[in-house]
Amino acid sequence: MLNVSVGRGRKRLKDLRDGLAGSDLLTDEVVSEQLTRNIQFFGMESQKKVTESFVVVIGLGGVGSHAASMLLRSGVGRLLLVDFDQVSLSSLNRHAVATREDVGIPKAICLQKHFSAIYPECQIEAKVQLYDASSEEEILSGNPDFVLDCIDNIDTKVALLAACVRRGLRVLSATGAGARADPTRIRIADLQESSNDPLSRAVRYRLRKDYGIDGGIPVVFSLEKPKVKLLPFKISAAEEENPLDYQIVPGFRVRIIPVLGTIPAIFGQVMASYVVTRLAGFSVQTEPVVNLDLDHYRILHQRLLEHEELIYGSAGQVLVDIEEIMYVVKELWHGRSARDQSQKGIGRKMWRSVNELMLVRWDKSKPATVSNLILLKFIEAEQHESTTIDRIREEEPEFYSLVTRVLRRAEMDFAL
Repeated sequence: MLNVSVGRGRKRLKDLRDGLAGSDLLTDEVVSEQLTRNIQFFGMESQKKVTESFVVVIGLGGVGSHAASMLLRSGVGRLLLVDFDQVSLSSLNRHAVATREDVGIPKAICLQKHFSAIYPECQIEAKVQLYDASSEEEILSGNPDFVLDCIDNIDTKVALLAACVRRGLRVLSATGAGARADPTRIRIADLQESSNDPLSRAVRYRLRKDYGIDGGIPVVFSLEKPKVKLLPFKISAAEEENPLDYQIVPGFRVRIIPVLGTIPAIFGQVMASYVVTRLAGFSVQTEPVVNLDLDHYRILHQRLLEHEELIYGSAGQVLVDIEEIMYVVKELWHGRSARDQSQKGIGRKMWRSVNELMLVRWDKSKPATVSNLILLKFIEAEQHESTTIDRIREEEPEFYSLVTRVLRRAEMDFAL
């Protein structure tokens, strides 16, 4: 503990703000003591790299506020904080620093206020604005060492990531943290490897389609499937409010995402740790995301191709790749026959009976796409090929309803 009087300490901090920056900060005993654990971890030269760095954080909610807070506490010398939104009462279950007194003020200003009391020497700029094409130059100029994308709107997120790739900026993106509860499922990987996350899927598709970007962007995501769905605003049980009344920016989602505050906080901490170690040049090998039994997906894909050749004379109507096979098998059918969708044991030994499963078209008049494939046992597939959808609808209405409901989800997920 430093034995520094309050008056002397305040004067020293003023001198630092007025005259020192970057690595010079670490020559001061107050700052060096505040960052002493980081210095012991990284070493002085590596900590200087952190202290001299400039990081942009866009989106300052549950994820972004925690990421920014730990970047600050780790000694990052310059922060640009960007968010158009305000602190609300419902923000307080997950925001890093906001209090009830902050409700109603912009999130960027809220962070700037609290951060100045934690690490006054950090150069903090707060922008209360939305990131879009018109603000790209203003927000991304200045050659930041890292950009953190903590946005949850797809259009804005895709535009930001594409701009960072075009400008050659290092960027780390957060995917969906809401509606989840298991912190042990959180991973960092390339966007191409993220799974079980609807936001990742949509962003991946849009980046490839609109910008020709196929991976190369690290993301924080959860392997856990969302536990709950978006909720509508309600006045009463019988009446739903107009969501447009709550929009701060036109076009942004205004439905409620149920959020357990711990998960976005952990997302933000993971992002900060990833960025700080890379700013310091400290080598950390993230655990690879292993698609368990990837060969099984290849087997199922090959079986589909062979089946198409046998039944239709060609595999030219198979319009799915391995990634889409994984989606169909894992997320739509849970690794089970469409005729065996009981919840018991899902996720355990899902491949135990893979040797008797295959993918076939639901509607034989349409190509084999993500929204027209069902997983069946061999004998079930043979029976399916000898019947029609109309007969199934008439004789097995419950099964028909189940399959159409599941395949409708695929249409929504892939915007078909």
